[in-house]
Amino acid sequence: MNRRNFVKSSVLAASMAATAGMTSTGSDALGNEPLPPTKKREIPSGTIAGLTFSRMMLGGNLIGHYTHSRDLRYVYNLAAHYNTPEKIYETMRVAEEHGINTLVIHFGRDVLKFLNEFKKRGGTMQCVMCPLAPITEDLAEYTQQCREAVDAGVESLYLWGVHADELVEKRPEMIRRTVSTMKSFDVPVGIAAHQLNVIEYCEREKIRNDYYLKTFHHHNYPSATLNYDSSWCDDPEKHIEVFSEIAKPWIAYKVMAAGAIPPKDALNYTFSHGADFVVFGMFDFEIDEDTRLLNEVLTQENVKNRQRKWYA
Repeated sequence: MNRRNFVKSSVLAASMAATAGMTSTGSDALGNEPLPPTKKREIPSGTIAGLTFSRMMLGGNLIGHYTHSRDLRYVYNLAAHYNTPEKIYETMRVAEEHGINTLVIHFGRDVLKFLNEFKKRGGTMQCVMCPLAPITEDLAEYTQQCREAVDAGVESLYLWGVHADELVEKRPEMIRRTVSTMKSFDVPVGIAAHQLNVIEYCEREKIRNDYYLKTFHHHNYPSATLNYDSSWCDDPEKHIEVFSEIAKPWIAYKVMAAGAIPPKDALNYTFSHGADFVVFGMFDFEIDEDTRLLNEVLTQENVKNRQRKWYA
């Protein structure tokens, strides 16, 4: 089973399993008192369609118990055992304390319940979510997931990268229709992709999305060429070239190639070559150092004087 099919079959179940205990155990899982986060660090932010997003966003894969672990299959279970409901709650709180105000995650009804409980207990984390329902001609189930997400308070919707990759190859006209459906809910709408031709198609066809989420990383790490759940950016130089002509915010993800690239290296490469935001998948104990590195990198001359304009 390849990575893409594995994600399709497991990511929704995984994200729901990750949060099932949160909603069933109530305050025992999420803390007894509603407490606002205690700010320990501020980080820069940018604005997309009227919403303010931290330059570093919290990735949802680890929270949803999905990990890209190449051939180290035990890592999946290790992450799931570490990220208990209590630990996921703690991770969200730590992220907020260090200036991260946005979570990027896949749709899941238990995820929505958890986010609702989290906010009841003083959490302020915004959510950028992609529906996972099949993209059919009538978009009925997809529309229902959009409605559930927005009704639950999700601030922005985006087209899942796996969906976008398939649509551009087989049914490209559905990209516009799907974006229009998400737009009908009056929230900022993004398009994610693993393949660069998705971005090129959307720009060529003038799709009216508010931002892109695109995988982006260099290839200076040993497993980059293994083609085994180890690389998500086939031509970094081409990405830099294409995005230099795009006047929309770019949220880069998979920037550490699932842990193969050190955080500072990833931040420097990503921001200096044009990304406006990064999505970082982090355990709770990584957040303090990674946000510190973010602030450090964003003050570097090669980032401040980069060629691509900041679009958020």
